[in-house]
Amino acid sequence: MIYWCELMRLLCRFTIAVLPALPLFVSAASAQTTDVPAGLKPVKWPADNPPSAAKIELGKQLYFDGRLSKDGTVSCASCHDPKKGFSNGERFATGVGGAKGGRSAPSVINAAYYRQQFWDGRAASLEEQALGPIQNPIEMAETLESVVKKLNAIEGYRSQFKDVFGSDVTSDGIGKAIAAYERTVLSGNAPYDAFKAGDKTALSEVAERGRKLFFSKANCSACHSGPNFSDNSYHNVGIGTDQKKPDPGREVVSRLEGDRGAFKTPTLREIAKTAPYMHDGSLKTLEDVVEHYTKGGIANDYLDEDLFPLRLTAGDKKDLVTFLKEGLSSLDYPDHKPPKLPE
Repeated sequence: MIYWCELMRLLCRFTIAVLPALPLFVSAASAQTTDVPAGLKPVKWPADNPPSAAKIELGKQLYFDGRLSKDGTVSCASCHDPKKGFSNGERFATGVGGAKGGRSAPSVINAAYYRQQFWDGRAASLEEQALGPIQNPIEMAETLESVVKKLNAIEGYRSQFKDVFGSDVTSDGIGKAIAAYERTVLSGNAPYDAFKAGDKTALSEVAERGRKLFFSKANCSACHSGPNFSDNSYHNVGIGTDQKKPDPGREVVSRLEGDRGAFKTPTLREIAKTAPYMHDGSLKTLEDVVEHYTKGGIANDYLDEDLFPLRLTAGDKKDLVTFLKEGLSSLDYPDHKPPKLPE
């Protein structure tokens, strides 16, 4: 049964890999894009949500506005704070009234490149993802109907929606505007990118040793691959599987037993700013993360085949962490400031 489940999981990975061919987005040749930092690919925009400066600015205002929550205290930025790597610096996301979920707040950085959103991939787009937390009782605890009514009562928002979407405030417009802004939260132009482009002085000697380990015996690039250092897939690395009630992860969405305990591979760009780590925030430091993988993860029936004990020395681990911290931290970090909100 386990082998059959593994086969189905691999088939699911293949299916995910060909999803860009589906007509969800404009083609790569005709995609509308915004400027992207060095090292990243152009951002693909949905055909029904092309970018504009006015839409992105509107989305930024909505992103930072606590009025989207039930009591006005929680905004998207509360859990995805630019000062904290577009996460929240805590183990779990915290919502209205101090409510906490069982997963960490994933960073918004480079979310434009993910094929699905959330740790389990339950949202097919950033537009869908943007509306989820508003309605979640342990996050913003609101209803879309109520949010639309509140925003329509604010002249500054109503006029912007008319300019951008040609209508009063709608939930569809809210999702599209926030998603448009989030597609501009990008991190590239890191020392690694300069090194790859030919500047062999861009990385320190220690970070360069770590880079070589990353792409070789440390086996990090088996999952953290491509310009965004993510394979856009889901893996069981053992985190949480030793608990009394393990989080089923991707299995709830895919309904494949082989996806039990599997979670999306996050980008490693700006990883130094997004502690604590893993889907449950259980690993406090990058040193802890490297140690986890050095041990081969936590054994369970669905552990990913790419995990196995690594022969890394103490020096190797230090070099690897240095590469992650130094090599993947952008020279142009998107340290966005809260905008003036409409009244």
